[in-house]
Amino acid sequence: MIPGMTQTMKRLRGKESMKMRSFLLLLVMGLVLAVLAACGPDREEEAAPAPSEGETEGEVTEAEKPDTLTMWVNDEDAQLDAYEEITERFTEETGINVDITPFSMLDQTDALSLDAASGGGPDLFFQPNDRMGDIYLQGLAAELELTEEQLEGYPEGAITALSYEGAQLGIPAVIETYGLMYNTELVEEAPATIEELEQIAEELTNASADEYGFLMEGTNFYYLYPFLEAYGGYVFNQDDNGVYDIEDIGLANEGAQEGAELIQSWFEAGYLPQGITGDIMNGLFEDGKVGAVVTGPWNIPNYSAALGDNLAVAPLPSIDGENMASFSGVKGWLVNEYSENIEWATELALFITNPENALTYFEVAGELPARTDVEIDDELRAGLVEQAEYAVPMPNIPAMSQVWDPMGDAFEFISQGQDAQEVLEEAVDQIKEQIQLSEGAN
Repeated sequence: MIPGMTQTMKRLRGKESMKMRSFLLLLVMGLVLAVLAACGPDREEEAAPAPSEGETEGEVTEAEKPDTLTMWVNDEDAQLDAYEEITERFTEETGINVDITPFSMLDQTDALSLDAASGGGPDLFFQPNDRMGDIYLQGLAAELELTEEQLEGYPEGAITALSYEGAQLGIPAVIETYGLMYNTELVEEAPATIEELEQIAEELTNASADEYGFLMEGTNFYYLYPFLEAYGGYVFNQDDNGVYDIEDIGLANEGAQEGAELIQSWFEAGYLPQGITGDIMNGLFEDGKVGAVVTGPWNIPNYSAALGDNLAVAPLPSIDGENMASFSGVKGWLVNEYSENIEWATELALFITNPENALTYFEVAGELPARTDVEIDDELRAGLVEQAEYAVPMPNIPAMSQVWDPMGDAFEFISQGQDAQEVLEEAVDQIKEQIQLSEGAN
């Protein structure tokens, strides 16, 4: 309502005032609708068109070419170094300068939601796939219209992970998952099955000396998911089109319970110590006191420095003859919905993730490129590349944010010996309640 309008309408009386009130009401409704239309982006009109068929990177109309494009790059030194090198090539090829601002990936969307509409954001920003739902609903990223030719070489799963309800929001840059890293001085060959992993735990675990056959973050749902999924657990069920049903949660079904009881048995046997954290696990593994750990590529540099040639990496062991489906994360480049250079920003995103530059990024930053046409000659990451074939993207809907804490709490109780079925059912009830509350708040 326009300030002061309510008081004006209250002072009107009689039949003539009724006519005036109707007129004013229509006027106010029209103004409100206009304001609402202006607040949100018109996705149909503002969808970011990619260059037309036959055009390639750098072939956007010269009249549209900006002097500078801006990027928010995650504030990790190696990533910044990589993109400084890569964007120099873009400048050489197009004549467009690229202004890079170090900005934590986890803080970018909050800043965009405050500043983007007023022109305070960059042309490109960098985000993980599990935030696509929130980003879409806030209208922060332009919908990209990309051709099959432009998307060639990106894994289909990575492309889908950076979309939401059919809208393509991002261009994949990095794919990551976790696997089994082991100390060949203690474990000569990677265990191929879960039974072999348990045998290693039985042979090498001496908790009184802080020595373990294998360790993992036993209450972190991110790493526990494949053990539940292996028996039939799931987060949200999906239909044939990949749409998630947030009312169908499979984290307390029979399969999830069986997986949870497997994890619980490792705590009961002493294979996993109470209160195990990532820092504790990393320290023990780097000290040579653990045979194998479940973790991701972010730990390879420190592990390699500590263990040298004794470090090896393999996919997760199989369960009942099937490869385990770890969670995969896809990080990619999104174009600011409010950018004045949407077409050129899209070109920049395609350029910095093309095969040549994706390889450069891997060589400098050490993260696996989200491309099928880049050959990685790295023995330590080969096992993770193989595991990525079986990985599934984390659900990218807003409801996923309500899953982590209840499931983490659930496994705290499970690790302490509480009934797995009861705990998981309580966790699912809590997840559903939190989803309802979050939807009500929106």
